[in-house]
Amino acid sequence: MKVSQLLIPTLREVPSEAEISSHRLMLRAGLMRKAAAGVYSYLPLGVKVLQNAENIIRRGMNRHGAQELLMPAILPKEVLEQSGRWDVFGPEMFRLKDRGGRDFFLGPTHEEMFTITVRDEVRSYKNLPMTLYQIQTKYRDERRPRFGVMRSREFIMKDAYSFDLTEEGLDKSYKNMYEAYCEIFKEMDMDFTVVDADSGAMGGSGSQEFMVKSDVGEDTIVYCEKCGYAANEEKMPGVPTECKCPEGDLPMEKIHTPNVKTIDDLTKLFECEPSLFVKTLIYRADDKIVAVMVRGDREVNETKLQNYLGCIDLELAEAAAVNDVTGAAVGFAGPVGIKCDVLMDLEVEKMKNFIIGANETDYHYKNVCVNRDFTPKAVLDLRNVVSGDACPKCGGTIRTAQGIEVGHIFKLGTKYSKAFGCTCLDENGEDRTVIMGCYGIGVNRCIAAVIEQHSDENGIIWPVSLAPYKVIVVPVNTSNEEQAQLAEKIYGVFREKGIDVLIDDRNERPGVKFKDADLIGIPVRITVGKRAGEGVVEYKLRSEKDSVDMPADDAFKAALEYISK
Repeated sequence: MKVSQLLIPTLREVPSEAEISSHRLMLRAGLMRKAAAGVYSYLPLGVKVLQNAENIIRRGMNRHGAQELLMPAILPKEVLEQSGRWDVFGPEMFRLKDRGGRDFFLGPTHEEMFTITVRDEVRSYKNLPMTLYQIQTKYRDERRPRFGVMRSREFIMKDAYSFDLTEEGLDKSYKNMYEAYCEIFKEMDMDFTVVDADSGAMGGSGSQEFMVKSDVGEDTIVYCEKCGYAANEEKMPGVPTECKCPEGDLPMEKIHTPNVKTIDDLTKLFECEPSLFVKTLIYRADDKIVAVMVRGDREVNETKLQNYLGCIDLELAEAAAVNDVTGAAVGFAGPVGIKCDVLMDLEVEKMKNFIIGANETDYHYKNVCVNRDFTPKAVLDLRNVVSGDACPKCGGTIRTAQGIEVGHIFKLGTKYSKAFGCTCLDENGEDRTVIMGCYGIGVNRCIAAVIEQHSDENGIIWPVSLAPYKVIVVPVNTSNEEQAQLAEKIYGVFREKGIDVLIDDRNERPGVKFKDADLIGIPVRITVGKRAGEGVVEYKLRSEKDSVDMPADDAFKAALEYISK
C-alpha cells in the first residue's frame, strides 16, 4: 500500500481526553476516532490490527477444536428473564423496544443464546464434548467509560462456551481453553499472569483471569512472592493477622469524641494505631440495610460482601438510613445496639478491647469485646488483602500490582443449562443436564494492553503478529530516480511474497516519514537513500535504536526472517 493513498490521519498533538498511553497512541497513530463517550470508529490501520488479533484468536480456538458461529446482538427480554439476569445487569444493559412495544436488549454477553442453541440442536452424548465460540460486538452502558477501549460501551469480544455431560469432561474442556488462551496471548507477545478470580454476574465455580501487569490497570493483582499463587484482589482470601490489643478483661467505656469521625481523627485523639479501631460501615444491599465491621486499617471487599449477601445492588447507605439504624450521624456507627444485621471480618474476631462507634453522635466506645458486648450475625472474610499480608496457600509474603484483564475463563456448571432445560441423552439413553464452561477475550482491550507493554516516547512498537503492516519502505527523496526505482523494486518483491508492506511515496521530509513510521509502529523499516546507486539500504527494526547499512537483497532476507519468527 502506498502511504499517499492510505487513510492514516496521524496527530502530532496529544488529544486532551486521552489519559493513558494506549488511548493517546491509538488516536495519534490514526487507528481510531471517538464517536461518543466509550464509542469509537476504527480507521484502516485500526481495522487491520483488529483483524490480526481476531485471526490469532481464531487460530488458537480452532486448533483446540472450537467451532465458530455468530449470534444476534439484539435479543428479546424473555431470554434474560428465563435465566434471571434481566434485573441482574441493571442499568449497564442497553434496553430498547421495537415498534410493537416488545422489550429487547443489546447483548452484553451470550450465555443464554448458546445454551438455547445446544438445547435445540444437540441431543446425544455422541456430539459432546463441544465448544462453540463467536467474535462479536458487545454493548454495556458503562457508568464511566474511560481509558479509550479499556472500558468502553461498545467492544469486540470473543466469547466461547463448552458443553459436557460430566464434571471430568468440564475439567478437560476448561484445561483445553486455558492452554488455548496461553497460546493466543503468547502469540500477541503479551507478558501476562493467570490469577484466580471472582465469577461475578456470570455465575459458576472455578474462575481465572488472564492479566497483563500495567500501572494503568483497573484491577489489582495479588500474588505471593514465595509460591507464585496469584488472584484478583476481589478473590484473594484474607489471612487474619494478630494485632497488639490491650490485655485483660477491661470494661466497655463510652468516650466523648466531638467532631471526630475518621480513623485519622481517632488515632490522634486516642494516641494509638489504626489497627486498634474497628470500622462499622453501613451498606444498602438491594432493599436491606447491613452493618459491616473491619479493622480500622482495612478496607471492605465489596465483591466478597456482595457474593455473601447474594444481592444485585450494593452501595454505602445514605445518611438517613444510617441514622435510622444507629440513631447517630455518619461516622459514629458501631455494633452495640445497632438495628440491623452485623457482619464481621475474620480479623475482628481475634481482637479484644478495641474502639468502635457508640451509635451516638460525638461518642465512641473503647474496650469492646466480641460476644461479650455484641454478637455478629456472621463472621467471614470481608476485607481486601494488601501488600505484606500472608499468602493463604503457603504463608509467604503477599505483594500487589495493577493489571489489565484481557481474558477470563469460568466453570459455569449447570446454572444456565438447568434454567433452559438443556439436556442430552447419555450412553444409557437417559436425559442428563449439560455442564457448561464460559471463556471470554476482550479483543479491543488486548490491543490496548499490547500497546501499554510495547510502546515508547516515539509511538507504538507492534509485535509482528499484530502489526497492520510488517515492513515500510522509505525512499528519502522520491524525486531521485535511483532511490525511487530501488524503493519500488523492494516494495514489489515484498508484495510478491504476500507481505503486508507500505511504501512512503509522499513528497515529505525524511524526518516526517520516520516519525510517522515510528508512531504507527511498523516492525521493519527499510530506508532507501544516498547509496541507492550501490544497491545499499538502511535496515532498522522498530524495537531497536540502531540501524544497519546492508545490500538491498540482504535487507529483504533479514526482514523475511524477522517477520516469520
